Amino acid sequence: MLKKLYIITLIASLGISSCAIRKHIPQGDHLYNGATVTVNKTADNPVKTRPVKKSLAGITFPRKNKMILGYPYKLGFWYGIGKGKKEKGFRNWLRNRLGEPPVLGSSVDLEANAENMTAWLENRGYFRSVVSGSSSIKGYRLKADYTVKLTRPYIIDSVAWSLDSSKLSKAIMRVNQRKRNEYVEVSKQFDLEDIKAETRNIDLVLKNRGYYYFSPDYIKAYVDTTKGNYKASIIFSIKNETPLLARTAQRINSIMLFPNYTLLEPPPDTAKTGLEMYEGVFIRDTVKAFKASTLVDPFNYKVGDLYNLRRHNQTLNRFINLGAFKFVKSRYEPSTDTVSPNHMDVFYYLTPMKKKTLSAEIGGFTKSNSFTGSQLNVNWKNRNFFRGAEQFNIKGYGAFELSINDSLKKNNNWRLGGEASLLIPRFVTFFKIKENNYFPPYTKFTLGYEWMRRQLLYTKNLFRFQYDLNWKVKSNIEHTLSPVSIMYNNATAFSDEYLEKVNRYPALQYANLPELIPSTFYNFNTRTNPRKSKNILYFNGSVDVAGNIAGLIRKADAPFSQKIAGAYFAQYAKLDADLRFTRKLTEKSSWVSRFEIGMGLPYGNSAYLPFSKQFIIGGANSLRGFRPRQLGPGRVLTTADQQVSYPQIGGDIKLELQSELRFPLFGIVNGAVFAETGNVWMRNDFLYGSDGQFGKKFLNDLAVDAGIGVRVDISVLVIRLDLATPLRKPYLQPGAEWILSEFDPASRQWRRDNLVLNLGIGYPF
Repeated sequence: MLKKLYIITLIASLGISSCAIRKHIPQGDHLYNGATVTVNKTADNPVKTRPVKKSLAGITFPRKNKMILGYPYKLGFWYGIGKGKKEKGFRNWLRNRLGEPPVLGSSVDLEANAENMTAWLENRGYFRSVVSGSSSIKGYRLKADYTVKLTRPYIIDSVAWSLDSSKLSKAIMRVNQRKRNEYVEVSKQFDLEDIKAETRNIDLVLKNRGYYYFSPDYIKAYVDTTKGNYKASIIFSIKNETPLLARTAQRINSIMLFPNYTLLEPPPDTAKTGLEMYEGVFIRDTVKAFKASTLVDPFNYKVGDLYNLRRHNQTLNRFINLGAFKFVKSRYEPSTDTVSPNHMDVFYYLTPMKKKTLSAEIGGFTKSNSFTGSQLNVNWKNRNFFRGAEQFNIKGYGAFELSINDSLKKNNNWRLGGEASLLIPRFVTFFKIKENNYFPPYTKFTLGYEWMRRQLLYTKNLFRFQYDLNWKVKSNIEHTLSPVSIMYNNATAFSDEYLEKVNRYPALQYANLPELIPSTFYNFNTRTNPRKSKNILYFNGSVDVAGNIAGLIRKADAPFSQKIAGAYFAQYAKLDADLRFTRKLTEKSSWVSRFEIGMGLPYGNSAYLPFSKQFIIGGANSLRGFRPRQLGPGRVLTTADQQVSYPQIGGDIKLELQSELRFPLFGIVNGAVFAETGNVWMRNDFLYGSDGQFGKKFLNDLAVDAGIGVRVDISVLVIRLDLATPLRKPYLQPGAEWILSEFDPASRQWRRDNLVLNLGIGYPF
């Protein structure tokens, strides 16, 4: 009864609102109610009419007012709020924000829309199709009705070129046949957009062969439909009026570089007198800010070469990626040194960034180990430290961290640290790595120190040195190699409370031993181009090996038996892989899945992976139904002492699978539903006993959760809120791990024990 009353009330409300809108429509006019398209085809026409109908409806103009259940709700706001007295007052702002003006029937041009539809059909091979338009009126609304007599589409029967004996024609003929007819293909339906794409493709090919002044507009395409039987022949040719410059391949006569260009001063003198020449490039660097070799190194061509668009773009990209220039511009013009029509001068204008900057930032954070806090960073940067576009950065920071877990309360952290890094836009290495012409490689040296005090426990000192090489072989394939990575940490100033815990739980004595991690690390990252496919793949894999050289110097017969510089050196091999698959369902919705697997093999002087290298699980970017430190390893539910005293709750092995459906809700707000499973395990029972050890029945140890999420996409970042609940808790008694029968969101205690709210920045994967 209540449901029926609600429906009647809703209908009555819409009726009253419609009456309110009707009285605002100008006399003799009507509210536009959209367009309908009827497509009629002959019996021998094999084309499906639904896509044609949808496309034609999409090009009609204007668009009707937005509606819900046939009611123009935004128009209702427009009239309901009314016009304010002040043009920029709050009332008018609210009216424009929530409402929209009426779209009237008098604004509909049936003839123009019919002509646009006819042109659309002609451009896609439906020659001699006919479109007619009419209107129908119902009440105060007007609807546009279009009827289409759809002919059979023409199919391309042959593609040919009509060329002469000129060098330009020979250049076109030398182009690979597959490249030349990449878009216009035999047996494909005629489409004008394909012809335009083909001319742009030919232009691109010619641009890479020196024809700088050529343009797609110089290509003519004849369409011959006289064969009958709905066949069309395409014949390409070069227009007779194509100018000489466009027909001539250009060579680089000279290169001039201005590395201190600014828009605030008059344009620089382009005369070559008095300029420094380095490796064939004229350089006007009056302040000598950069080494000549640094300025010339990005060039991927030299004087005398044919113009090549690809190499030109590679050069621009390398200049931009140096990180020292704010703007990079180029200009080509006919050479002034010769009357030959096939020589050009090229000019590069580089605007440097500010060399030295000092910045500070303060912010809050949440970490995967259940701590939240605030941090102050102070950064000083020099973007041209040795006049070779090297970036030298010094960072100092201080932070405090408070735990939100009951088991970790009162064990707050304080941190002070500093880091110095030098980023060099080229390889600094004793072995050769092949470079990509588009992207400059980077070498980075990092030296850091951190002091951390864990309240009621101990003080840690962490030293770090890292030597990294980073390069791309393609825009979507990236490599990072760290030939040398050294971490040293040592815990001191143990509290009496901590020492008492160590006496009670002997395994805790291994949690904070002095530790040295000398390792070599390699990472590989790739992804498919999201613009070319509905299916997007992402892969990130890494290999981390530590302690081999140290093991040769000090051979360890048992874990924690050998030291170097007063610290136990770690020995392990670690591999992990992160595979993600995205299926685009619509323009704004997608189904995204992630599979992550990791395996560490400690040996020699190590019984387990160092805590800083262990795989962790749970939290805002992992299994969101479980808080960090409260899942795993295996079937273990860690104790309060373990959560407090161990630097990390993790494992030597990890398996994780996540799947999420993402969809739009309204405006900038999107929604998601997800399900996840996974866990971590140890290779032995050293820290957590046999329940945390990986075994043949590891599938029985998997945790499962599910949840919903809301994401606010404000372009520069995504603010994420996820609500999740466990479905399977592996640490419960065998046979009782699934807790679906206990689902009771009305219970306050159940919500406290099972609902986990995650706040994050960006998507979880």
